[in-house]
Amino acid sequence: MEREILIKDYWYVLPQEKIALYPLQERDKSRLLVYENSQITHSKFDQLSSYLPFKSTFFFNNTRVIPARILFQKDSGGVIELFLLNPVAPVSIIQQAMEAKQSNQWLCTIGNLKRWPAGSNLIKRISEVSISAKLLDRNAGLVEFSWTPGDLSFAEIISKVGLTPLPPYLKRAAEETDRHRYQTVYSDHEGAVAAPTAGLHFTDHILNELKGQGHKVEFLTLHVSAGTFQPIKVENAIEHEMHNEQVIVSYENLRQLLASNFTIAVGTTSMRTLESLYWYGVKLINDPNEEFIINQFDPYRSPTQIPVDAALQAILRKMENDKIETIAGDTSIMIMPGYDFKVTNGLITNFHQPGSTLMLLVAAFVGQDWKRIYQEALQNEYRFLSYGDSSLLIPNH
Repeated sequence: MEREILIKDYWYVLPQEKIALYPLQERDKSRLLVYENSQITHSKFDQLSSYLPFKSTFFFNNTRVIPARILFQKDSGGVIELFLLNPVAPVSIIQQAMEAKQSNQWLCTIGNLKRWPAGSNLIKRISEVSISAKLLDRNAGLVEFSWTPGDLSFAEIISKVGLTPLPPYLKRAAEETDRHRYQTVYSDHEGAVAAPTAGLHFTDHILNELKGQGHKVEFLTLHVSAGTFQPIKVENAIEHEMHNEQVIVSYENLRQLLASNFTIAVGTTSMRTLESLYWYGVKLINDPNEEFIINQFDPYRSPTQIPVDAALQAILRKMENDKIETIAGDTSIMIMPGYDFKVTNGLITNFHQPGSTLMLLVAAFVGQDWKRIYQEALQNEYRFLSYGDSSLLIPNH
């Protein structure tokens, strides 16, 4: 791409004391910054319904965070940390990999790799459960896990031996309370190694309140990968390699998206999923046999004159022809300034790290006003990042 997006232009100073190290005791008592038609209002999250366009359709990411950090202690006392990234065998679909029995293989980041000799197995035992790790490919970080009892699923095993994968910028060890609080109340499908944090503020009460006011509530899935925390280390953000994530969307999701008067993405992961759907539909119009794979720069290369309804209908037709109720795919879509939003009208999201891909996404959505929004949040003592406060962004309505 012959473009330049300087990451220094999407940087701001975030003092350490502004980062929320722990969540509030009550999810919906966080603060809410409302940005609508260039106006900023300060409120509370439990007042969200007061600021919503009539009969909006919300799309929530119902992925469930897995205890993706596993610490193995060697006989010598040294600790090897394995952080689960993506399953490889016997299946590469995360939800199926979580159901595996006896053994499977994952790509991992490995802490203290140099202290893990070739050919040696790592073993961790907790009460009646034992898990073994064998290094298959040192350069790739490919690890084979096997466990007993073999009739337990991988999900059941890591729930006993794994730790909650808190974001690295929290700089603290995971605590027992994080197992519950670093999880949305509607989380359902295991496979994320980071929470879709915009959803952490929602309670069953707020969800019921939204429905009672005539808003639609839809759940789709994007399994958040560790790449969401990957810093941009290049001056020109175009040169950054975007992470890939698995998405699962239902036939009903698409129907509701087509019928939506005003579409609100709860979190950047939901937004990336919704926007990826449009580009997949575009691909299907050009070739009905296209796989659901959206690459980083597809939106900047594909034709954009195809109407949203036509793109979404193309996916519905494929699902009808294939007689399937859900469709799974992969997306590494990079939403950055200059992106032409196709599906999303509003966004609920936390306050993100400076110079991150999430910061680029917010700037793409609200334009240069991102600076004013973040300045207001800093000056008004908002809490930042995963366990921090929230914002409702509606650029034009």
